[in-house]
Amino acid sequence: MVRHLPTFSIAAASLALMLVQPANAETVTIGIGTQDTTTNTVTAGVVIRQLHLLEKHLPKDGKYANIKFEFEWQNFTSGPPVTNAMMANKLQIGMMGDYPLIVNGFTFQNNPDSKSRLIAVAAYSMAGSGNGIVVHKDSPYYELADLKGKLVSVPFGSAAHGMVLKAMQDRGYSADFFQLVSQSPEVGSTNLQEKKIDAHADFVPFAELLPFRGFARKIFDGVETNLATWHGVVVRTDFADKYPEVVVAYVKALIDANKWLRENPKLAAEKIQEWTGINKEVVYIFLGPSGNMTTDPTIKPALIDAAETDVKVLQNLGRMKEFDPKKWVDDSYIRKAFAEMKLDYDAQLVSTKNYEVAGEDKFCKKPITDPRKAGEIWIDGENILPFASAICTLGAYADFKSKGKKINMAYVFDTSRGIKLFADQAFYAAGNGEIAPFLLKKDAEAYATKIGGKVLGFDDALKSAVAGGKT
Repeated sequence: MVRHLPTFSIAAASLALMLVQPANAETVTIGIGTQDTTTNTVTAGVVIRQLHLLEKHLPKDGKYANIKFEFEWQNFTSGPPVTNAMMANKLQIGMMGDYPLIVNGFTFQNNPDSKSRLIAVAAYSMAGSGNGIVVHKDSPYYELADLKGKLVSVPFGSAAHGMVLKAMQDRGYSADFFQLVSQSPEVGSTNLQEKKIDAHADFVPFAELLPFRGFARKIFDGVETNLATWHGVVVRTDFADKYPEVVVAYVKALIDANKWLRENPKLAAEKIQEWTGINKEVVYIFLGPSGNMTTDPTIKPALIDAAETDVKVLQNLGRMKEFDPKKWVDDSYIRKAFAEMKLDYDAQLVSTKNYEVAGEDKFCKKPITDPRKAGEIWIDGENILPFASAICTLGAYADFKSKGKKINMAYVFDTSRGIKLFADQAFYAAGNGEIAPFLLKKDAEAYATKIGGKVLGFDDALKSAVAGGKT
């Protein structure tokens, strides 16, 4: 005999099920375009992804109670493909360098479906460091002028391409001064190693990475353009307008990523190497204390002023029409993120302080008083130790070596420009009890003349340090 449950029992059972089971969640996919190997963007991309920082801050109540977010992290080697994917609405958030960012904003200007807006900065150098030009280590070329008529490659459309174009315009070089060809970082690196090209220009970290890997030498740094360089984050406005709290959550994740980096820069460099394949010693020269990049998400007026100069560079070449970077900035999301995290946005906005090399020099037995004249030594399997000066750094290096210590890298600072250098790649002006490091041979030569000394390579500089700076 078939028994029938009363109608009210079925209704009660259905109600109970509804109470314990949430309504079917809507799934929203967010495409985020990263550049994992571009060191300037790691805290905006790979660190957030690997530490699941965005998930931590995502809104979960109100209109978001029944929304499930899924992330499609897509890695690119340069900025232009990120813009292409954003235009196709395959990505909603992207990160790239200054020139590609401007092209991104300009490209979206006439898009009827969505615009793009700059919502945060990933990292910057007010001095302009980061981009650079390298030659083979055996090359006879030591400065930009030496490359006249030579074959130079650069990823077209990149921040490094913009640096090259500005350097040419600043010096009054004609468009055919170099034989300029477009090559990706991977292709340009291989061709330089095989001596198929005379020089390769690239963005972070390649002008440091290739010398670190032993076959290249940097002859031009972006600081010589006297223009700030930076990487930033852009978002499609159709996505941001619909899900503003998600954009705020992303900025909070970026703030957390920067904090994680600074709390333990050695560990961070090691993890970033694990995640990206970029050597930890190279990551550290950019993002460690007194590094060549400052991680700070605030959208500083000086960076937007630099963007206006970048626009003029592209306009002079006929590559861009009217574009106003100031109208492209939207700081509403980052201001909200700072406010909700109890941080002072306006105070951070006017600050250009990096975190600096500090502590006690245990070799020369004195405190570090001027970080940009200091040095550091990374001992394998041990700590990264600070030193008060270049001569103390080199003296300690020689001492560690004599005791059989394995050294991963030593760092010093360019005497005139303040940028961090690999100690074994620098030129040293030595004399009169002084040892002064320089990126460029011509700068070292000029300083050596001034102090009545001579220019030394790394090995001879070590010997001079042991002798107390006497050449």
